[in-house]
Amino acid sequence: MSRPRHTSFDPPVSRPPSGHAEQAMRIRSVSCTYPGDAGPVHALRGIDLDIARGSFTSIMGPSGSGKTTLLHCAAGLLPVTEGQVELGEHRLADLNQTELTELRRRELGFVFQEFHLLAALTAAENVELPLRLDGRRADRESTMRLLERVGLGARAAHRPDQLSGGQKQRVAIARALVTAPRIVFADEPTGALDLRSAREVLGLLRGLADAGQTIVMVTHDPSAAAYSDQVLFLADGLLADRLTRPSAQEVAARMATLVEYAESGRRSGEVR
Repeated sequence: MSRPRHTSFDPPVSRPPSGHAEQAMRIRSVSCTYPGDAGPVHALRGIDLDIARGSFTSIMGPSGSGKTTLLHCAAGLLPVTEGQVELGEHRLADLNQTELTELRRRELGFVFQEFHLLAALTAAENVELPLRLDGRRADRESTMRLLERVGLGARAAHRPDQLSGGQKQRVAIARALVTAPRIVFADEPTGALDLRSAREVLGLLRGLADAGQTIVMVTHDPSAAAYSDQVLFLADGLLADRLTRPSAQEVAARMATLVEYAESGRRSGEVR
């Protein structure tokens, strides 16, 4: 049986309770279906979910469970077939493509496994890029404060080829924060990093959440998920389970069960 990769670093074990009452995002009865070679693929099936403001949520599941689809639907990158995604006062289904683009640019931040930094720009210029694309003037003092926040104040003038992988990802995180987003969506943000850099990036994300930033992260790594306040497990497009502030061992055990279920289902032809 294939098991998820389990890295060796340990997350912090002592965190203050979040106690966040206000919801940054509400997902109600969301389904997503798209055509496949063998017929319709039901990527999501009636997902109900609240994301508390200032919380750190991880989404996990076997390959094909719908975790990336859920992230894309929540961020307005993919339309839902049924149900509603609400971001603050916005119902995403009520927005046209221009309005969705503006919403993503101004109110959401994105961090990916690949850093997507422009090679010709310095770290500071890469951080400021979302503002410039939105036609807004960047304030260099604010940019420097962001770079200091992610531990790169001394690297503002360096270009990506002068930075390590972990430093590049921290620039990408600062870029995601430059618009003061409601939510930062992170899709496998440590997947291309070594263990030390991954630990630094996860510690940074944990610190941002403790300071009030809402973070939603897709990951396959139990140790990475253990940095979060809650871990959501998807299986066959359904919300199968959730754990609150679990250890890496608890996450790995739950994932092993879901992977075994998914593989047995594929063998019997029951799971797409």
